[in-house]
Formats: sequence, structure tokens, C-alpha cells
Amino acid sequence: MMRLELVKRPQRSALFSALSPFIAFALTIIAGAVLFALLGVNPLTAFRIYFVEPVSQVWQLHELAIKAAPLILIAVGLSVCYKANIWNIGAEGQFIFGAIFGSAIPVLFPQFEGPLVLPLMLLLGMVGGAAYAAIPAFLKTRFNTNEILTSLMLVYVAQLFLDWLVRGPWRDPQGHGFPQTIQFGDSAVLPELMPDAGRANWGFVFALVAALLIWILMGRMLKGFEVRVLGSSPRAGRFAGFGLSRMVFFAFLLSGALAGLAGISEVSGAIGQLQPVISPGYGFTAIIVAFLGRLNPLGIIAAGLVLALTYLGGEAVQSALGISDKVARVFQGMLLFFVLGCDTLIHYRIRLIGLALTKQEGAAKLDAAPKLKEAR
Repeated sequence: MMRLELVKRPQRSALFSALSPFIAFALTIIAGAVLFALLGVNPLTAFRIYFVEPVSQVWQLHELAIKAAPLILIAVGLSVCYKANIWNIGAEGQFIFGAIFGSAIPVLFPQFEGPLVLPLMLLLGMVGGAAYAAIPAFLKTRFNTNEILTSLMLVYVAQLFLDWLVRGPWRDPQGHGFPQTIQFGDSAVLPELMPDAGRANWGFVFALVAALLIWILMGRMLKGFEVRVLGSSPRAGRFAGFGLSRMVFFAFLLSGALAGLAGISEVSGAIGQLQPVISPGYGFTAIIVAFLGRLNPLGIIAAGLVLALTYLGGEAVQSALGISDKVARVFQGMLLFFVLGCDTLIHYRIRLIGLALTKQEGAAKLDAAPKLKEAR
């Protein structure tokens, strides 16, 4: 019987490790060309609309920055989790709870104005995201539950809670019945970087600063060394005196805080109020960003811009070619598939098992055949 087996390579190729994201992106382009051809669209025309037209003007670059900011913020936090071999899949829920916590000030206290409003909102957003991330961290350290399942399931709790809030206690009484909160006041709105050129706001600056700080943390500080040691060898980490439970809380709280900051930055910047849907799936797409960026905060900046472009490209092909904007999700899914596939083949080689019988096995089967006939 034939079967496939993955065998760990004694030494991985440094060249292919560096080229892996580019190979994955090239394979995604090839698969995307096939997809567009099957949809009856010229692939070259589709790619021009998908990748070039969304960044052909200055204001479009601002839109790219708006889309990239939450992806980068969330992904740099997730990179710490994944480096520590802790699998936080619930950043989408932490994004939502950060938006809810931070929005409490302009929604519940609209008369509160002044320079302290926005910093308090951002701080509450980080607290909300970290607090929500602490739930799967506690469940993992206390009951050894699978953090993938718990963090993922909490995403749906957060989505439903947000939906209940904007349709119920936080709904704008002057909003003609629409499920949304009041518009945030001027003091609660994240300022734009260059108002005359486009809508990009300080959320993009937050993302760049966070990526730089996490890069310093991981490469220059003891805590980063602890993350890497516990992620690669928990046993060695324990011998070094590093606590696994403390690392679980650290990674979850850090990634949750950054996801919460992304949530309140999105709501106070691009949207200006809470509504039932405040994210097109940033928390899940950021997982792709983290791996495409090789879990390197500086690489994540570039990966975040690429994935942000897929959102804008999906909207562009929908309006220009009449194709569903869900094609962006297809591109993101294919990119994740090829990134993980390339990484797997870099670390492992495929071996076919059971293609042929050894001489001893073949002789034994031939000897046993007459006995089986007699028994029948």
C-alpha cells in the first residue's frame, strides 16, 4: 500500500527560506490567472485592475494605508504568539472588543470633549483587546484547553455582542432605526495625516511604530530571546528558568492589546462610529500577513501592504469587471495555502512509503498463498 510521509530535513535551505514568500506569491498569481480565465476574463486585464489601478493615484495610496494599518498592527502581535508556539486565532474578536471598549467614551459620554478623549479611547481599546485575549490564555494555563478553539470561538461571541450593542443599548436614538451608534465627536476622531491628499490617519503611524518596537523586542531584548527559546524548545526554556504559563499570558495580552488598538483606530478613524460590521476580516487576514512576512515585524509591513492591496483590488474588479469582491478572499486563501505549502516543503521532504515489497515480504506472501487457499 502506498502512502506519503513527511520527513524532516536535517538542514533547511537558507536560500529557499528567504525566497519562500516570493515563490508563494508567484504561485498565487499563476493560480489567479487560471481563476480569471475560468471566469471569462483576460488575466492581464484583471491583474492590471487588481494590482495597478488601486494605487495609481495619491488618494488611493491613502486608502491602501488605511487598509494596511490594522493588518500590520494585528500581525506584529500575532508574530510574537506564533514565535512562542502559541496559536492565537481570535484576533478578530480582540479587534472588536478593543473597538467596543474604546468607543465607550464617545458613546456613553458624548459631552466629554478635550485633548484627553482620544488617548483615553486608545488606551481603553488596548485594555479591551488584552482583556478579551486573556480569556483563552487563562483557559490554556488553568485547564490546558486548546487555544485555537477557544480563541476562535470567542470571535463569534464578540461579533454577536457588538451586533446586540448597536441594535440595542448603544443604538443612536436619532439614527432612524439604523443599527449604529452616534457619530463620534471631533475630539474622538483620529486625525488624518494629510487631509488635503487623502484619508490616511495616525493608525498607519501606530502600525509602523508597533512593528519597529516589536522588532527591537524580538531581536534586542531578553524577552524576545525568551519567546524564541520557549517557542523552539519548551524543555530548554524550563531549564533556563522561563515560565511557559507566563509566556502564554504575555503573548496573548500583547497580541490582544495590539489588536484592540487596531480596532479602536479603525472605528475612530475610518468609520467614525460603531456599527454591526467594523471589519472585513482583518483579524483572520492578519494571520496570512504574519506568515507572509516570515514572522518578522519589518517583513510584516511589506506583507500588510500586499494584503491590503488585495482588498482594494477586489473592490476594483467588482466595479470594473462585474466580478464578486469575494475574489479577494480567494486570493488571500490561495496565498496562505501556498505560503504554508512552501514552508512545509522547506522544512520537510516527501517520501513515498510502501511502493514495493522487500524480497523477504514477497517470499512470505508467496508461501502463505497456498495455505490460504487450503483454508478456504
